[in-house]
Amino acid sequence: MLKKEAERITGGLSAPGKMPEGSYNLPASACQTGAKLREIPDTPCYKCYAFKGRYNFPNVKNALSRRLESLTHPRWVEAMTTLVKKKKHFRWHDSGDLQSVTHFKNILEVCKATPGTMHWLPTQERKLLAIIDPEVLPKNLLVRLSNAKNNRHPGKFWPYWSTVVDSGGDCPASKQGNQCKSCRRCWSRDVKHVTYPKH
Repeated sequence: MLKKEAERITGGLSAPGKMPEGSYNLPASACQTGAKLREIPDTPCYKCYAFKGRYNFPNVKNALSRRLESLTHPRWVEAMTTLVKKKKHFRWHDSGDLQSVTHFKNILEVCKATPGTMHWLPTQERKLLAIIDPEVLPKNLLVRLSNAKNNRHPGKFWPYWSTVVDSGGDCPASKQGNQCKSCRRCWSRDVKHVTYPKH
């Protein structure tokens, strides 16, 4: 499949300045668990960044909507594979989250088809993680469960976590121009728990 056709099918990739090699985002308004957490103080989704700034530009909103609508396209897996396969690192959902079991399974297929790419998938969707054994996930995929409350120690439900903290945090982005730069902690199976400073 040609890249131009893949972009037409999927709505194209997103390019957040923080990420090393791009991402794929969806409307934060389509988050399921996140929609509930957005109303609760001291959660990572409260006053979500994906409702601010450039996410409100009409062209960005249109792109987000196109990506959401594309998820059911019969060639979505093939198209995403075309766009991702030459990247060394890829993040799923710099905004938005998993939508369904089918969406999750399709992402797994993209990961299997791109063994040279390290994938990072942050999520709040515990109900979807409950259907799968983390040990059978593709080795090039790190699914990192987001703690539902800030400043909390991770639970035992899932082996890889992230938590927003009021102070400190081991994510270096805030000290280096809000960019990952050489850091790949979020993608690493050696890092069980990543803490992000509140922003």
